[in-house]
Amino acid sequence: MFQKHPKGLIVAFFANMGERFGFYTMMAILVLFLQAKFDVNAQTAGSIYSWFYFAIYALALLGGIIADATKKYKTVILTGIVIMFLGYVLMAMPGMSLTLTVIFLFTIALGNGLFKGNLQAVVGQMYDNPKYEKLRDKAYLLFYMGINIGAFFAPFAANAARNWWLKANGLNHDASLPAMCHQMIKGKLTDTETFSELANAASTTGPVTDLGAFAQNYIDVFSRGYNYAFAVAAGAMLISLVVYLFFNKLLPTKEVVKAETKDKEVGTGIVKIGVSLGVMAAVVAIFLLFLRESVDIGFAVGLFAGFVAWIMQISNKEERPRVAALLLVFGVVIFFWMSFHQNGLTMTMFARDYTVKAVEPFTFIFFQLDYILIFIGAIVGLVLLLKKGMNILTKVIGAAMFLGLGIWTYFNVKNGQASNEIQPEIFQSFNPLFIVSLTFLVMGIFTWLANRGKEPSTPRKIGIGMVIASFGFLIMVAGSFELMSPFELNGSPVPDSSRVSPYWLINSYLVLTIAELFLSPMGLSFVSKVSPVRFQGLMQGGWLLATAVGNKLLSVGSFFWDRIEIWQMWTIFVVCCLLSAAFIFAIMKRLERLTK
Repeated sequence: MFQKHPKGLIVAFFANMGERFGFYTMMAILVLFLQAKFDVNAQTAGSIYSWFYFAIYALALLGGIIADATKKYKTVILTGIVIMFLGYVLMAMPGMSLTLTVIFLFTIALGNGLFKGNLQAVVGQMYDNPKYEKLRDKAYLLFYMGINIGAFFAPFAANAARNWWLKANGLNHDASLPAMCHQMIKGKLTDTETFSELANAASTTGPVTDLGAFAQNYIDVFSRGYNYAFAVAAGAMLISLVVYLFFNKLLPTKEVVKAETKDKEVGTGIVKIGVSLGVMAAVVAIFLLFLRESVDIGFAVGLFAGFVAWIMQISNKEERPRVAALLLVFGVVIFFWMSFHQNGLTMTMFARDYTVKAVEPFTFIFFQLDYILIFIGAIVGLVLLLKKGMNILTKVIGAAMFLGLGIWTYFNVKNGQASNEIQPEIFQSFNPLFIVSLTFLVMGIFTWLANRGKEPSTPRKIGIGMVIASFGFLIMVAGSFELMSPFELNGSPVPDSSRVSPYWLINSYLVLTIAELFLSPMGLSFVSKVSPVRFQGLMQGGWLLATAVGNKLLSVGSFFWDRIEIWQMWTIFVVCCLLSAAFIFAIMKRLERLTK
């Protein structure tokens, strides 16, 4: 897989895979942890979650500025890994207050900002060598695979850590219980009969006689299980740190600037670092005001508006049309990420509150790690068997994998229990699974169309991606149409008989992943093609800033979660995606003209 590539790519691959494992562990459980531990409502949990996501992308711009100014990319990356590791260790400590938890989240975001963009930049530096230039696209594909391999395993690890601690304390998992436990502790629980039934089902040591004591114990054990999941993420970061410390010499070192320009570069670097520290201070200050949602969103939108005004002011007459076109695309991208990244917020809440708790043996394949790996192996074997150009040995291996692992999968289904418990965290594994599965297929379709002169332009792919995303949320509208809203439930769990099939969420993730493959890499390509020469780095930073603002607007979903009907909330994202697509197609000729 890494043949003909520089050895440094392997270092970047595994360092990034460990970091992404930790990050997606956080994404899978953060909202669930906040609500289970601190009993915050959907709006507050969404505010913290969206600020965390915002800070990661906004501070990636900060990390890039520092690395560009100092030319010490590898040192900045190492600093980021250490800070992230510290953040996850702090998150793993039980008993922390909500304020400290928010500070620890910012610590992780800061480390990620120093790490994320700069590691990608170092990968690019390896392929500036003419010897490797032609392998650049394949290198980033492999690098992206590392991201999604880590992301796929993370939810399973988080789930296993939490369940292990519950089992060790004589308890079973039930996602409905934490909210009811908090109501019991506060004396606000009205449906004690249902709570007693769920408590007895969750207790493996006998009937529950003291519901108040059970409620406090379940909250403590449940939330501490998530602390241990954060410890698993810290372990993954430690592996990344060890890999990077021992093998970072295989990564390139940025060339020293020429002597005659060195003083100027140093002066510029000092200014950039000063600006960076100012930006970081502003983000910290607003981050800690997470409870004031209007301030949050106003700051994020205002920051983007300031960037727009500034970049338009410093661009000249020739550059302005290109800059304006990019800014228009950035505006569309904001609404895509606002919608797409609901996967860790309202879609996770939906998985917890409205999706069935148990499934039949076939569906359980996709929620049990060893079962799904066996199933994936069978599919890989089938691909090797049927793919053209494979030698006889490869086809034989493929046939053996398909038959052997396929039969194993069949027995797992046939001998499985009639009812198998599934848990909401695992839904976060579907997006990376679909990305790994569909990336080559989508690239193949583009290549097939290109060979026939019918490949859509890059801006057109972005517009198509927005339309596809709207269909992803339309699936959720259909799946939620007859469900009671959270404000109608008034704190009571959804009865098992009223919960919906997990395939509503799974199919939505599938469609949204296809939309992501149409939009995200295509957007980066569009930025690189259209950016004026002197603004290439700055406009890439603008893309990150637009992504950050979209992530901040995630809280729109949690704000409406318990205020309107569930299907109406999903409709908001359908409309946002369709309006954004309509806008893109309305200016399509202008955008396509700039890419030629």
